[in-house]
Amino acid sequence: MENKVSEITSSKIKIAFLGPRGTFCDQAALTFSNGKEHLLLDCKNINDIFRMVENENVDYGVVPIENSTEGSVNIALDLLLEKNIHIAGEIMERISHNLITKSGIEMSEIKNIFSHPQAIAQCRNFLEKNLPNVQIKETSSTASAVKEIKGLKHAAAIGSKLAAKTYKMSILVKYIEDNPNNFTRFFILAKNDCEFTGSDKTSIIFSVKHVPGALYDALGIFAKKKINLTKIESRPTKDKPWEYIFFCDFEGHKTDIKLQQALKELGDKAIFLKILGSYPKFEDRK
Repeated sequence: MENKVSEITSSKIKIAFLGPRGTFCDQAALTFSNGKEHLLLDCKNINDIFRMVENENVDYGVVPIENSTEGSVNIALDLLLEKNIHIAGEIMERISHNLITKSGIEMSEIKNIFSHPQAIAQCRNFLEKNLPNVQIKETSSTASAVKEIKGLKHAAAIGSKLAAKTYKMSILVKYIEDNPNNFTRFFILAKNDCEFTGSDKTSIIFSVKHVPGALYDALGIFAKKKINLTKIESRPTKDKPWEYIFFCDFEGHKTDIKLQQALKELGDKAIFLKILGSYPKFEDRK
């Protein structure tokens, strides 16, 4: 992380995010800050964010958990299982890609495009139509791509509006992504639970016996109590091949009587149950 020790000891609320500066995770951290002067600390990987939160070096961590077109971020799901950390919120960010260059560069002058492989794939139609003969250079993130082209001629990057602003570059073409319905969901991590707000979600991990009907019986608990499941996903267990754990999100707070009853019944049926946290649903402030 590119931070001084004096910054770590600041009295401001500290938020760790997946860096470098200018990433969509940085944008999610800014959205979570909601205009307040929090101290944002960029981390090199998702493991570092979990470690910072678990060791209470920061107040919150922001990690990507799933993308609407690419699916879940498996390392984040695995760490939620392993670590003693709560989910304290969620942020939804639209992933809007831009063609970023130095000021004054024309499209015809571009010979190299830098970006993360996912961003390149998500802008394939634009590149094939407008820049079919450019050389593609893959980078570790969209933000690092923008940072890298600062010292290059005839180069452009695919990245966010925030990255262009952060590294003082120009946006040549806006919204070059093939699919405008591209969103990433981020979790806000913390050591403590969130209080009831009246517009909440709860996330859990559970596993059931490897027998016919076990998962059906477990999920039936939510159906009978009219609890709306918003997500369910399986991940392989680390202990036995072809057996799975299940990540589940549903509406409501774990202090709700109906949810307490459902979680007790699920606990009786499951061989493992971990409540990851109850947290406010994301409300777009834009």
